Amino acid sequence: MATETDVVVVGGGSTGAGVARDLAMRGLAVALVEKGTLTSGTTGRMHGLLHSGARYAVADRESARDCIRENWVLRDIASHCVEETGGLFVKRPEDAEEYFQAKLEGCRACDIPAEVLSGDEARRIEPYLAADVEKAIRVPDAAVDPFRLVVANALDAEDHGARIETHAEVVDVLTDGDRVTGVEVRHGEGPGRTDAAAGTTEEIRADHVVNATGAWAGQLAAMAGVDVAVRPSKGAMVVTNCRQVDTVVNRCAPKGDADIVVPHETTAILGTTDVEVDDPEDYPEKRWEVDLVIDELAALVPVLREARTLRSYWGVRPLYEPPGTGTEDSTDVTRDFFLLDHADRDGVAGLTTVVGGKFCTYRLMAEAVSDHVAGRLGVAAACRTADEPLPGSEDPGKLDDAMDAYGLRSPVAKRSRQRLGSRAGDVLATDDPNPVVCECEAVTRAELRDAIDGAGADLNAVRIRTRASMGNCQGGICCHRMAAELHPDFEAPTAYDALDDLYAERWKGQRHALWGEQLSQAMLTHALHATTMNRDRDPARTGAAVDWAAYDGGQRADR
Repeated sequence: MATETDVVVVGGGSTGAGVARDLAMRGLAVALVEKGTLTSGTTGRMHGLLHSGARYAVADRESARDCIRENWVLRDIASHCVEETGGLFVKRPEDAEEYFQAKLEGCRACDIPAEVLSGDEARRIEPYLAADVEKAIRVPDAAVDPFRLVVANALDAEDHGARIETHAEVVDVLTDGDRVTGVEVRHGEGPGRTDAAAGTTEEIRADHVVNATGAWAGQLAAMAGVDVAVRPSKGAMVVTNCRQVDTVVNRCAPKGDADIVVPHETTAILGTTDVEVDDPEDYPEKRWEVDLVIDELAALVPVLREARTLRSYWGVRPLYEPPGTGTEDSTDVTRDFFLLDHADRDGVAGLTTVVGGKFCTYRLMAEAVSDHVAGRLGVAAACRTADEPLPGSEDPGKLDDAMDAYGLRSPVAKRSRQRLGSRAGDVLATDDPNPVVCECEAVTRAELRDAIDGAGADLNAVRIRTRASMGNCQGGICCHRMAAELHPDFEAPTAYDALDDLYAERWKGQRHALWGEQLSQAMLTHALHATTMNRDRDPARTGAAVDWAAYDGGQRADR
């Protein structure tokens, strides 16, 4: 099977989806291929912070300026993906006054709004801050939902004619002499929407290929015979069961592990660490990293010592620096992004790689890549992604109408409108019963059905669109309900496979958080699924005769 397009974008994270949207809006034919689901790489494993730039205002002011500019842009074009929490950089007694002043000066030099607060003023904003926090700098940090944002970019790309192909792994880069001419992909067997049958391969011929695979960029580049020395660096993050803070809390100190708490939806995300790894998919996940994150951040927010930990996860940063730079410590590697034109760099035309950077600047990175590719292909159309809102953000004023509409209780309606933005009316306006399927995250049947229409039978893709199964029970109470919503569009074996995949993914993040109440929750989930649906595959399901005489008859209900 072979197809043709103008540009192939490899990688379904924030940068890849952003490039696909930008190029499609310029009128180019685009195919995005991703070996997993959208956001299944680094993007889906970040801490949910929309940087103000203050974090980089001392050591990397260029990155800081990029962050604050893109911060304002994303608030405009993706309002339904951003929660304007604000941020605090807090100073403890042992933290250097010189660094605090350098942070304040750097923010002002980079046009980042910054206000100094006393410790008491900071605690009036966040009562759980430690009693010995001396002062803080207030900055316009925010929380962002990376899943919704990437999906919105992919939807907009599709609306402009792009093809978005998930579960499609690149197995070879096609070349003709010293020119890249496309990619060969193998379509996976996992559930989800694809344009080709599982197990088949497809050659996608293109005038240009964009390598937006992040930490995997070196592996894809090697298929084309070029070297891209990415330095993957893992970071551990911990999710608590509720929001101990409503403002992003950062420690105002030089580089270090575990220095940020981000309120995110109904939870708080604690992060992070910075350890270089050899393979972005195969690295150790250690309990000590989880303990370190909690212990260090409890110095800022002591109540975290008592918090219930829902899960932990690790993300891998796609760090890069030009050959010969020689930085030893990964924490010193620039967070700026690099556009590698392999025609100029390696004599291989038709291939561009983008590496480094931050989630906050994904749109800026995509614009730079798209400008470059459009120039190579002789397309003069300008970038419009900073001005045109993403699907769901077109008319935020209409969102308030969803509060009392569609027969929902107002807390549910509020969560629905936050997730759906201006699409709330179209999605929730149904004459059919619309019960809440996921109580923890207040996700209704209508939202799930809408997500299934976009993601197919891949329940993990449905999860990232809706947050269903991401609350306190981690899917124990709702993941089988989600699978039931696949009927009648999908057959029973497909639904069972999708349930298995979702259940396994939810378990993966709990393995390092099994103590206290969360251990009890995990055991309850196992017991419920084992006894009510036989998901532990008890041999009693095999048809062997049951020795009913071995069971006690029990007390009769009428006695």
